[in-house]
Amino acid sequence: MRIAVVAPPVTPLAEAQLGGAQAFVADLARALQVRGHQVTVYCSEGSALPGLSLRTVPVADTVAGALVMPGAQAATGPIPELRDAFQRMFELVVADGADAVSQHSFDAEAIDLAEELPMAVLHTLHLPPIVPAVVAVARATRRRLATVSAAAARSWAEAGVACEVIRNGVPVFDAGRPPVLPEAMIAGRISPEKATHVAVELARRAGLRPRVFGTVYDAGYARVHDLRPEARLPRPQLWRVLAGCAVTLMPVEWDEPFGLVAAESQMAGTPVVAYRCGGLPEVVEDGVGGILIEPGNQAAFLRGIAAARVLDREAIRASARRRLSMDVCAAAYERALAA
Repeated sequence: MRIAVVAPPVTPLAEAQLGGAQAFVADLARALQVRGHQVTVYCSEGSALPGLSLRTVPVADTVAGALVMPGAQAATGPIPELRDAFQRMFELVVADGADAVSQHSFDAEAIDLAEELPMAVLHTLHLPPIVPAVVAVARATRRRLATVSAAAARSWAEAGVACEVIRNGVPVFDAGRPPVLPEAMIAGRISPEKATHVAVELARRAGLRPRVFGTVYDAGYARVHDLRPEARLPRPQLWRVLAGCAVTLMPVEWDEPFGLVAAESQMAGTPVVAYRCGGLPEVVEDGVGGILIEPGNQAAFLRGIAAARVLDREAIRASARRRLSMDVCAAAYERALAA
């Protein structure tokens, strides 16, 4: 198949750090390419993903205002430049003669404009139903919709939107067996719903050095809590840092739709300690890949850190490879796009 993978245009695509939609879109495109498909990624100008064919469009600075930040006030109205960017992307998709479109932007404009495309379209909803405009077009679309966990599908069903479930995946990688250090990985976007500051505090209370990697989504939140992510590393190098951490901490304060950081952590053999919410119970095999704690119980979370540190790291890797491989995810997308 000739598959068009449509990425969110709010920022250029780059080799991503742990977790996040950017990492997933690039990993999925590569996995579909390995499976023999002709894959093109449609994204904003300035994107760079080695080994992938990109079709880019210029994107106005105002489009950055469409970035969805859970817990923050949504944009007050439509951004015309965002609609223009999607219009250009879809014009390229049609001109290139794609057989199917895998669309990953959480924007009403993308779902609306894709209605008239002359090929199969699958929209993946990577977030819960937190933006009214997206919920409205999702209810109205005649295109297929997918989301990333059974938990996310339930939240969409409660909003009146039926979604099939295609769970996310991450690359199978071997980061080696570096010495395990008294460090805690804290990765992903730095924003209130991720409770980055709580993770840092819990790491220190457990006697671990916090290693914070990610992108600051909420500058005010980061400033108040003095959260300063470490410098970006090449992904293989970051995986090795991850493999040397005692635990990965995710005391999130929202219903995490999936938890790509948790998946990558287990692939590296590093146990995850997280609150039992959203899709995380589908990602973390409790007692094998990590320890799940009832939300809000910090004393239990600290006990969970101690319990996680003695888990068998080879069993963690084996569980991740069986359940969370990008190959499994890409095969599901392949079937959905061919249907």
